[in-house]
Amino acid sequence: MDSNKLNQEFKTGDTVQLKSGGPIMTVKEQSGRDVYCQWFAGKKLEFGYFTPDSLIRSSVNEKGK
Repeated sequence: MDSNKLNQEFKTGDTVQLKSGGPIMTVKEQSGRDVYCQWFAGKKLEFGYFTPDSLIRSSVNEKGK
């Protein structure tokens, strides 16, 4: 379907989240069937590879002043 196809295409800088929840992540790159994402766990930079079907687009709210 169209909505699934849209979720399968990600570009560098897109913000995403696992469909099952978790932190908001930033897409670093999409290579073939894998999406390479980065996020912070406290001050530690984490990363992982995910299938496009496991991700949804997310918006990031700016932190308070």
